[in-house]
Amino acid sequence: MTHARDVRDPRSPGGGRALRRILFGALLVAVLVLGGTVFRVWQVAGVEQRRPADMIVVLGAAQYNGEPSAVLKARLQHALSLYEQGYAEHIVTVGGNQEGDNYTEAQASRMWLVDHGVPSHGVEDVETGKDTLRSIRAVGDLAEQRDWQTALIVSDPWHSWRSRTMANEVGLRAWSSPTRVGPTVDGADIRRQYIIRETAAMLYYRLSHASADVSGMGLN
Repeated sequence: MTHARDVRDPRSPGGGRALRRILFGALLVAVLVLGGTVFRVWQVAGVEQRRPADMIVVLGAAQYNGEPSAVLKARLQHALSLYEQGYAEHIVTVGGNQEGDNYTEAQASRMWLVDHGVPSHGVEDVETGKDTLRSIRAVGDLAEQRDWQTALIVSDPWHSWRSRTMANEVGLRAWSSPTRVGPTVDGADIRRQYIIRETAAMLYYRLSHASADVSGMGLN
């Protein structure tokens, strides 16, 4: 009985050891979860899953009065290439706008694609969502209306796992085809910064089923 009381009492030697074991176990689990998430973000970033689908989904990023930012333009160029190779007959552009903007990210993307040869009937703009989750949910609603079931998602490499996971969880069969050029892949420091931010966003999503506010780098 004395030994049992000592284990439960953190002031006793036995109780201190038990508490340290608990804390060490919790720390080990946290490190494994964090490390596993970092590895998975990095691993999926290197995977190319292009295949025929009902739609190519271009996730939004910043635009400036209708002109796509360098991050968004890299995504659009990749989506255009996939479209021209026949992977889908429809491109869906997504993304809302900031206060005072004349255009949404979806509108700016649609205009760029039409200007570069995609027929207007081949582009659907979904002007909903200031973060990935709300945009993906809006794409899911559109897919249900059009009876589309599969999606090829175009974003930055580090965004691939989270966006694909969200798309699958709204009922789509989704694959990722990330960009390989542009500001998000130029230089080791930039890549490391994006991986850290996306790891945090993915952990937050897993815990809360909501999008983390990591806008400003094309990841939200």
